[in-house]
Amino acid sequence: MLLLDALSPAPRALRMYLAEKGIDLPARQVDVFGGENREAAYLAHNPAGQTPALVLDDGSTLAESIAIIEFLEELHPEPPLIGTTPVERARVRQWQRRAELNITENIHNAYHYAEGLARFRDRIPVAPGAAAGLKQVARDRLAWLDGMLGEGDWLAGQRFSIADIWLYVWLDFADSVGQPFDRGLARIAPWFARVAARPAAAASLHPHCRPGGVRG
Repeated sequence: MLLLDALSPAPRALRMYLAEKGIDLPARQVDVFGGENREAAYLAHNPAGQTPALVLDDGSTLAESIAIIEFLEELHPEPPLIGTTPVERARVRQWQRRAELNITENIHNAYHYAEGLARFRDRIPVAPGAAAGLKQVARDRLAWLDGMLGEGDWLAGQRFSIADIWLYVWLDFADSVGQPFDRGLARIAPWFARVAARPAAAASLHPHCRPGGVRG
C-alpha cells in the first residue's frame, strides 16, 4: 500500500491514527499548496482531488481519512481506536460525526472562504461573505459539544478514539489560521491539552510545518 500524504489537517488525522496504532506505511507527498492534487496524475488516483488517499496493493484507491481509518482498523484492531463492541463503535462514530458535521466542516469552509481564499478561489466555489458566519457557528457548536461532555477524559468516554483525533487536529489547525477556540470551555480546554500531550500529536505534524504556519 502507498499513502498519498499532504500538509493538511485531514491527512494529519490519518497520520496521528497511524502513529497511535504503530502502523508504518510508505508514503508519497502531494503538494496541495502548489495544486498537485488537482493535476491529472493525482486525479487518476482520487478524482475528488482531495488528500489523503491510500493506493491499495491491487492498484485501486481509497479516499477520505475516516474511510481509510475504518479500513485500517479492520486490518489492525489493536489497540482499538474505534471500539471493541457494537455499542462502543457506535458511540465513537456518534462523537466523530458530531464534531465533523457541526464544527470541523465549518472551520474547513471558513478557511476556504477567508484565510485560504487566495489559494482556493480558482479551485472551488467560494463564498467570502459566509466566512464570519461559519466561524461563529463553529464556535457555538464547540460550546454545545462542551456542554454535552461527561466526566471521562475523552469525547466518547474513558477510551481515546478517532473522535478525539479528528477534533483535536482540526482545532489545532484552526488555531494556526486565525480561528482560535475558546480556552474558557470547561471540558474542551483540558481535553485539548490531554490530546496535545500524547506523543502522536507532535509526531503527526507534517515535516514541512513551520512556526507560525499552517498546522497540518
